Amino acid sequence: MTESLSGKRVFVTGADGFIGSHLVEKLVELGATVRAFTYYNSWDQIGWLNDVPREVLSALEIFSGDIRDTERVHEGVDGCDYVFHLSSLISIPYSYQASRSYVETNIVGALNTLQACRESDTLTRLLHVSTSEVYGSAQKIPIDEDHPLVGQSPYSASKIGADKMAESFYLSYNLPVVTARPFNTYGPRQTARAVIPTIAIQLLSGCKELELGALSPTRDFNFATDTVEGLIALALCPEAEGEVVNIGSGEEWSIEQAVGLLMEITGCSASIRCDQARLRPEQSEVNRLLADNRKIKGLTNWESRVHFREGLVKTAEWIEQNLKLFDLDRHTL
Repeated sequence: MTESLSGKRVFVTGADGFIGSHLVEKLVELGATVRAFTYYNSWDQIGWLNDVPREVLSALEIFSGDIRDTERVHEGVDGCDYVFHLSSLISIPYSYQASRSYVETNIVGALNTLQACRESDTLTRLLHVSTSEVYGSAQKIPIDEDHPLVGQSPYSASKIGADKMAESFYLSYNLPVVTARPFNTYGPRQTARAVIPTIAIQLLSGCKELELGALSPTRDFNFATDTVEGLIALALCPEAEGEVVNIGSGEEWSIEQAVGLLMEITGCSASIRCDQARLRPEQSEVNRLLADNRKIKGLTNWESRVHFREGLVKTAEWIEQNLKLFDLDRHTL
């Protein structure tokens, strides 16, 4: 019998983030009862969940807390059938400055989630969300799930640690966990520290000189809805338990090509200046990422549906409509 999320209780950590907010939207559309774990703050803000349709927001149970808080994570998991663990610190540049916080959030947070799921008597499956950054610069192309793991930044090292904790809970306790490794997700609601919004915001705000980092690195870009559908497909796949599975388009685009497409789409042109502050340390730069997606296609009916140019159009339209949200001097939220 094919699994379905209709009527199921689902806990999503990192629900207030970029991918998390898109995932929550889709889960509600599929009929799930969603408990959305948001990062507690004294302003009672819920991040990108403010951007979802009102009918989606009203259907959610907003559950605030901190992924590092063991008891709170247990409360969130309690009674749920599926858990999607997305909560992480993700900024690579900040990881060079605050490595300990990445260990505490990404590794300890994953451990808290794994332990809570292990003690659950209702859990069907845990979907642990990793990142293609754990592979480092490609040693073979395309990158399959057996590619060596390389901690080229404190961020990627922390995600490798979290992935290995997930692996250990499957092997040690037979926890029904699937590790998904999305390649570079982009789309509406992505914060401006990422390269696609960085380019689009500068162009749409009238900058005549773009401040960017390295232009030669290539990435396997995936529109947010494609990534979300991949996460859900894997969560509903019993055969994926204990497995690590890439989510990627199998197409490769350089940052320079992305700039050219966005100039064409927005009708804006600008020269490019290398901003040294945006460059990674030489041995920390990931030069190529291109997914081998045969495994997810073999396990599920998932496939990438949104072509890169189409996704850039949708992203640029959203950014143009929401420029007021961005600090145009710093290109950040």
